[in-house]
Amino acid sequence: MPHFAMNDTILLERDGPVATLTLNRPKALNTLDVAMVDALVACSAEVAADDSLAVVVLRGAGSHFMAGGDIRTFAESLPNPPAERQATFHRMIERINVAMENLHRMPHPLIGRVHGAVAGLGLSLVTACDVAVASDDAYFASAYRHIALSPDGGGSWTLPRVVGLHKAMEILLLGERFDAAEAARIGIVNKVVPAAELDAAVAAIVDSLVKGPRFALRSARRLVRDALERSLSETLQAEAVSFGRCTGTADFAEGITAFLGKRPARFDRG
Repeated sequence: MPHFAMNDTILLERDGPVATLTLNRPKALNTLDVAMVDALVACSAEVAADDSLAVVVLRGAGSHFMAGGDIRTFAESLPNPPAERQATFHRMIERINVAMENLHRMPHPLIGRVHGAVAGLGLSLVTACDVAVASDDAYFASAYRHIALSPDGGGSWTLPRVVGLHKAMEILLLGERFDAAEAARIGIVNKVVPAAELDAAVAAIVDSLVKGPRFALRSARRLVRDALERSLSETLQAEAVSFGRCTGTADFAEGITAFLGKRPARFDRG
């Protein structure tokens, strides 16, 4: 059964060690409003703190993943003085930042199930995922320039790390739409499948992660994400510490025993 956090703009569902976060404003292309900001903060904090989870899936309800901010909501601020608008939106983005920190720093792998429109914050959410699978009907754009905005949701941090500096500049400065095949070519998504096969493709990745060695997978996620800010020497030392810790787990003993016994490993489901 879905769990509603503060409001129904985000659905949080659990199935054993798998949590699914669903952006749930399908009639508005899952665009972000104030209620969704609050729900995203609450739900991201809840899954980040749940040590029983092995994986989190992020998806959109209806026909689209997320088309960015709700421009109709934005328009309601236009009668306000510029200074008041600035303060209001500054506070909103700082709230979004809390949710993005939760998603980036949580121990669990984050898997994106991507379809339809992906724009603005939607693009930032996809680039925050560890693995993303898109249906062949997905289309992408930064979109910010079209309403005279700069990126949010960590997009200016993740995008150049995913696609490189020049391509990130092209996406953000020109605001041109591109399709799922191009998103896969430049690394924004890992693979593209027919729309009818999207759920099965995501389920296969989730199943692999659930059956995997949880501590080792969490450690790998953290090493890769932290390496973006560490020197080589710091990363090598972190790898040494992590490797040592992994060898102290029951999953390590099972993996070695299974390999030598020429059988599939049966890792602890925790």
